[in-house]
Amino acid sequence: MKANELFATEQKRINQFLQNQLDQLSDTDSTLKKAVAYSLLSGGKRVRPLLVYATAQACDVPEAQADHLACAIEMIHAYSLIHDDLPCMDDDDLRRGRPTCHIAFDEATAILAGDALQAMAFEVLAATPAPAVHVVNMIQIMAKACGLMGMAGGQSLDLEAENQAVTLPHLQTIHRAKTGALLTACVDMVTALVADVDASEALHQFAQHFGMAFQIVDDVLDVTANTETLGKPAGSDQGLNKSTYPKLMGLDGAQNAAKAHIDACMALLKESGLETEALERLTQFTLMRVN
Repeated sequence: MKANELFATEQKRINQFLQNQLDQLSDTDSTLKKAVAYSLLSGGKRVRPLLVYATAQACDVPEAQADHLACAIEMIHAYSLIHDDLPCMDDDDLRRGRPTCHIAFDEATAILAGDALQAMAFEVLAATPAPAVHVVNMIQIMAKACGLMGMAGGQSLDLEAENQAVTLPHLQTIHRAKTGALLTACVDMVTALVADVDASEALHQFAQHFGMAFQIVDDVLDVTANTETLGKPAGSDQGLNKSTYPKLMGLDGAQNAAKAHIDACMALLKESGLETEALERLTQFTLMRVN
């Protein structure tokens, strides 16, 4: 089952909010604005915003607050995809079934579009209708997830690991930063708005397992799915000679590892009393992508 069949309402909500943010910008239809819109509004599963909304529902956080978090995190994700696709990074020419930003425009415009989206994300997050102390906390969480110890640091480690024999623990370190940090931030920013410490810790652990499962499934799909299904070049990890979970664990081992992380997610939700339908559906969808 596709994401848009499970989460149509939430996807429509975040897509409209993203469009509204762009509509508030200058009427000048600059090349840079077109590049930002091209990458931000290009569709996709919107897993990170969906995780924000599902967590917000579990924690009784108002949707008006969740909108800002979901938008900010998707802007960061869009910026990361633009930069990941650049010739100096993974050098991909297809993303979500369309030419990547630097192909559709040019390399300089793509870099600037990523830069603009990162700045816009913090602008949107800072405008969250919540107490200032919580907003500052959320800004700190997202900044850490994006920086040296998070997404950027993980991407650097990933590039250094190309053509190298990487151990499983090192691969896990790379992906906890490159992929997991931003997914964990989706949850941690929501729980920064609530006072339940026990729930916050349970959801933090849930998000860490969710992030690992998500990355393992991505690695599996790179091997098992075709370019049309993925919306980006299949086998790109192999082409760059990257260490992946299927490469280190075998395909069955990687699929079993993903399932183990999903099982851990479900157990944490049950133990903490946070097993809402939205969180359960999103967690199961992560594994359904390879079935």
